[in-house]
Amino acid sequence: MTRVLVPAGALGLGFDPKALARGISLSPDIIAIDGGSTDSGPAYLGRGQSKYSRSSTKSEWAKLIEARQTARCPLIIGTAGTCGTNATVDWLYDITCEILTERGWSAKIARLYCEQSQTYIAHSFQTGQVTPLSAAPDLSEDIIVSCTNIVALAGVEQIQSALSHGPDIIIAGRTTDTAIIAALPIQNQDHLGGAWHGAKIGECGALCSTNPMSGVVLIDFDATGFTIQPMAQGAICTPHTVSAHMLYENANPFQLYEPGGYLDVTTAIYTQVDTTSVRVEGSIWTASPEYTVKLEGARNVGYQTVSMVTLRDPVYVSQIDAWCGSILKHLNHQIETQTGIEKSDYTIELRQIGRNGTLGALEADPRIPSEVGIVGIITATSQALANEIAKMLNPFLLHHPLTKNEPMPTFAFPFSPPEMERGAAYEFCLNHVLQLNDPMDAFEIVVTDV
Repeated sequence: MTRVLVPAGALGLGFDPKALARGISLSPDIIAIDGGSTDSGPAYLGRGQSKYSRSSTKSEWAKLIEARQTARCPLIIGTAGTCGTNATVDWLYDITCEILTERGWSAKIARLYCEQSQTYIAHSFQTGQVTPLSAAPDLSEDIIVSCTNIVALAGVEQIQSALSHGPDIIIAGRTTDTAIIAALPIQNQDHLGGAWHGAKIGECGALCSTNPMSGVVLIDFDATGFTIQPMAQGAICTPHTVSAHMLYENANPFQLYEPGGYLDVTTAIYTQVDTTSVRVEGSIWTASPEYTVKLEGARNVGYQTVSMVTLRDPVYVSQIDAWCGSILKHLNHQIETQTGIEKSDYTIELRQIGRNGTLGALEADPRIPSEVGIVGIITATSQALANEIAKMLNPFLLHHPLTKNEPMPTFAFPFSPPEMERGAAYEFCLNHVLQLNDPMDAFEIVVTDV
């Protein structure tokens, strides 16, 4: 049997300290937590930076290192620093060393690096080892080379390789959410389907319980399946809350694809074993003939400046589409006739905030609001050009009339100046898999005694 403690869905989301203490008292074999995901967009991967603040990360990570000291078991984090680049692995490694130094502790730390060179991926693309997933964007060598960062998602094999060094702490780059939980149970020869299924259910901590924000869950893996229970007082796992988590971030609620194969839970049976715990058996793992890992890449698509204005005049609010369309028509004409700026060098978007801004045409109640905020988004080939166009947009946002015969209106800028530089803008450009002859071909492990 293997006992895995998951403190939260991600480092930075917080967790119940009493629930964590209860989990530690039950002697886990490993503590596993995720460090981030692609949920917050491509900028973090593009820049190779963490979404979370250093101070909050250090505070939570220190508590988990202290918990590891008490439990005397390995502590592992996957997708370190939100995006899992080499830079964010080293960022968390520096924080870890700082924590250990402040407390006078020692630890063996294994770093799993998952970043890929553009040259290697371009060559793999040439040789047919990079293939698209469903709805993948078009890919070329030029696009690959333009990526600022590319990572491969590690599976259990790479985590097991890191575990083989006997580390106290593993700081892993980009991993699948399940790999850091499933690796040790599979290494201990627990049920394969149960290991992958339990890892999927526990990836977001207590999200599979009636108290999702409590964070901490404990998963026991064995020869026939797994049992999961939340650690917070009053939190309950039920067959419904547990089985429902297969829907989370998953196109098919019965199948989950991972490096080396896929999980099928069609025949899984969920049983309430006590007031808080659920037992699951019957999950099936099927190995694939080829070993592939998913690739994620982000590239710079220009530089952005945004401007904001708010409108309350009911005439303008009721005709906001016409007003935005008129501004774009006049501004584009001004740029074309008064500057040498090429149309291919920029885009301008006027995004309406507060009027169907989230669902658009799917909005159930399309009634006109009393106030609309307009965000002008200029994306250009340089920051200077984005700023220049934003300044040209400024008077339109402040004074543009709907008709020629009315007095010049004045709207409200919430900030002065209204133009705000966003810097480099990024897009995801890889949704592909990389075929490997050996699972470690695209990964590197560095072990350090601190």
